[in-house]
Amino acid sequence: MLVNGHPGEHVDAIDRGVAYGHGLFETFLVINGVPIFYAEHLNRLLSGCERLGIPTQGLAEQLRHDLQLLSFPEGYSVLKLILTCGSGGRGYLTPNPASPTRIFMLSAMPVYPDQPHQGIRVRWCQTRLACQPLLSGIKHLNRLEQVLARNEWQDPSVREGLVCDSRGYVIEGTMSNLCFIRGNRLYTPALDQCGVEGIVRNQVLILAESSGLGVEIGHYRPQDVEAADEVFVCNSLIGIWPVIELGGRSYAWGRYTRQLQAAFNQRMVQC
Repeated sequence: MLVNGHPGEHVDAIDRGVAYGHGLFETFLVINGVPIFYAEHLNRLLSGCERLGIPTQGLAEQLRHDLQLLSFPEGYSVLKLILTCGSGGRGYLTPNPASPTRIFMLSAMPVYPDQPHQGIRVRWCQTRLACQPLLSGIKHLNRLEQVLARNEWQDPSVREGLVCDSRGYVIEGTMSNLCFIRGNRLYTPALDQCGVEGIVRNQVLILAESSGLGVEIGHYRPQDVEAADEVFVCNSLIGIWPVIELGGRSYAWGRYTRQLQAAFNQRMVQC
């Protein structure tokens, strides 16, 4: 673990990330020491910094330096970056100047013995996401809605829960983005009011269009998802996981989902 480029496990107790969740995070899949889609993660982080008023001058260079200090294992691993606005300021007012805190944590890749890439069970959550367009798309540290949603179930055979916003529109999973296919079109929820604009989600949209699938980003109700031919969730660590059970209905590990999985795996190799 690195804190501001130095080995350590301690952060200031009055850090704004601790006190207010004033910060961002990114989670990278690392293959043989290479953080996959690093540029895309960095761009999202910088966009989030602009929204939250976190200074970015020299940040990219600092992060590159930090990465050189880490000892990556061979094969797959997980790298988490937390960036806060640092310590100081009176109440909620951001200090001027602010001095961001950088935290890198390296861990082993989770082991999935049940082969979720072949299909997972998913449920609907009762927790709703608040609409706040100023925070939509970015990975800010305020994750209480996801904590509440994930704690709605304990059954380990249910891998993910899908969450709607306060208007009743489907947004995402507790840890993933959602896509579904009907006919020869791929649908994914709009994230203009809430939700995370996932790195893999964006890659999937590019791959879908290049493979001839129509792509539609819009507002959908749970019944729209349940009426799909194929459903899958995705994020940077899991890639693409097909949904084979949702809302009492079973789904096939379909042809289009398989094609997108293969194309995405190939794209990762090219990173």
